[in-house]
Amino acid sequence: MSAPAPRPPLTSFCGIEMSDPIDLAQALIRAPSVTPKDEGVMDVLQGALEQLGFTAQRYPFEEVDNLYARSGTDGPVLGFAGHVDVVPPGDEANWTNGPFEARIEDGVLWGRGAADMKGALAAMVAAVSQVKAGHDIPGSIVFLITGDEEGPAVNGTKRLMEALHEAGERFDHVLVGEPTNPHKMGETIKVGRRGSLNGVIRVIGRQGHVAYPELADNPVPKLIELLNRLLARTLDDGAPHFQKSNLEVTSVDVGNEPHNVIPGEARAKFNIRFNTAHTGDDLKRWIEGEARAAGLGFEGRIELDLKVTGEAFLSTPDHFTEALKAAVEAETGLTPALTTGGGTSDARFIRNYAQVAEFGLVGATMHQVDERVDTSDIETLTRIYARLIKSYFGLTT
Repeated sequence: MSAPAPRPPLTSFCGIEMSDPIDLAQALIRAPSVTPKDEGVMDVLQGALEQLGFTAQRYPFEEVDNLYARSGTDGPVLGFAGHVDVVPPGDEANWTNGPFEARIEDGVLWGRGAADMKGALAAMVAAVSQVKAGHDIPGSIVFLITGDEEGPAVNGTKRLMEALHEAGERFDHVLVGEPTNPHKMGETIKVGRRGSLNGVIRVIGRQGHVAYPELADNPVPKLIELLNRLLARTLDDGAPHFQKSNLEVTSVDVGNEPHNVIPGEARAKFNIRFNTAHTGDDLKRWIEGEARAAGLGFEGRIELDLKVTGEAFLSTPDHFTEALKAAVEAETGLTPALTTGGGTSDARFIRNYAQVAEFGLVGATMHQVDERVDTSDIETLTRIYARLIKSYFGLTT
């Protein structure tokens, strides 16, 4: 007796039409998944992917839930990556429409995560649904989804990629759906990111009376000296595909209210966004050297807390990048710039395992009150992703 023919993947899940990205985007936004809370959003995404024939598995690490889903066993392997977590909405009374209502008005979808990046996740699923409805894919498609991108990013994509690599999973190319476009669809593909270093300086002196400075050791001048040393250096003049590196002091704190007391401690925080002219370790050694120089003749001590949250990287453009670029041009009429600007993303973890690029929605309102995105942009993004899938696997339209 022959085995029954496999059933085709279903096209709907819990009343959600999976080929319709707007329907799915609304369902995702209605889950208030502020980092690291899930609030059922991963269930929605997993259910939709399983109905499309994906095998899905959760990877929880401490309080963060992550999802890996795969369709196919052969190569090449094309990945879609993103996050379901969102930043807090702030005072909901300041929103024109509720942040988790997912209301559509005049062709605009309102809600926390609409741009960053539940709208793009919906476009990814809808694109796969549309392609799979008419084609057998000669390879594999995977989804790499985290609930920790907007938070510490410790138990999300980083640990998920490590676990998958240890399990023998391999990926050729991964597209991250971060909102890459500043003003309109088609402007920008990100092919790399600057690195980021967070620094905290703590200068400990000796408290005393301002009239008897010989009995105290003021930490404030030493803190100022060290900051001036750091700010005096031009880190670089840029690197290929990268803007200049920059160091920004973000906080100086003494917490000393009286005028007649020399404080015993002073602190400062800073961040360096750096390009491929530097590594995090190189910058740490430079900062430590400047701290030693500033501390000469100082009876107190200078303590540093330096954390590199991501190294600078550049993915060499290849056929995947060209296919993405061509898909964007075909659907928007624009030739996207290949850039590396902006903040960090989970691409910094994925790039250790696959070639990676980023393309998503317009990010003009991300993290703001009244975050929103045009529904037509989500539909355009869906068509771009579908074109990319077809081109990547050599499928006819």
